[in-house]
Amino acid sequence: MPDFEWELVAAINRFFEIEEIRGVAYRLKQSRYTPQVVDLLVDSPRPGYYLAVECKSIDARKAKTLYYSQHFSLAGGVHQIERVDRFIEASGRRGVLAVELRQGPGKPKGAHLIPWKTVIDGFRSQSPGIPVERIEAIPPLGRKNGTYRIEAGDLERLEI
Repeated sequence: MPDFEWELVAAINRFFEIEEIRGVAYRLKQSRYTPQVVDLLVDSPRPGYYLAVECKSIDARKAKTLYYSQHFSLAGGVHQIERVDRFIEASGRRGVLAVELRQGPGKPKGAHLIPWKTVIDGFRSQSPGIPVERIEAIPPLGRKNGTYRIEAGDLERLEI
C-alpha cells in the first residue's frame, strides 16, 4: 500500500509541475500509536485541487468488492469512513478514494479516483461495499513507463 500512496503523490506533483499549477501533494506519516486521518493531502490555492485522499489497494483477482467492513478500519468505535468524512467536512477539502486494482504478476495494475460522495452515500445506504465492476467503470489513471499519470480530466471527474 505505501508504494501506491507514494506513486500517487508523485503523479499529482508531476501534474502540478507540468500544468504549472500551484499545489503540492504529500503523504501523511503513519505511526502505530497515532491515528492517521487520511493517507494523502493535497494543498493548492485552487479549490478544485484542495483534496483529502484515502488510498486502498486490492487484489482484483480475489476481491470482487471493496468492502466497507474488511478494507476499512474501526478505531475507538468509529468507522474509518466516518472519521474521513468528518475530516473532509471540517477541513473544507474535496474527498477522494483512490483505489488501485492489482491484477497479479505480469499484469498491469490500474488506479481509479472515486468522489468521496459516492463512498459516503454507499456507506450510509448500508451497502456492503463498492463492487470492483463499478470501480472499473471509472476511467483509470494513465500509466507511462510504469508510473501513474494524472490529467486535469481525472480531477474534474471528481466534481460528480
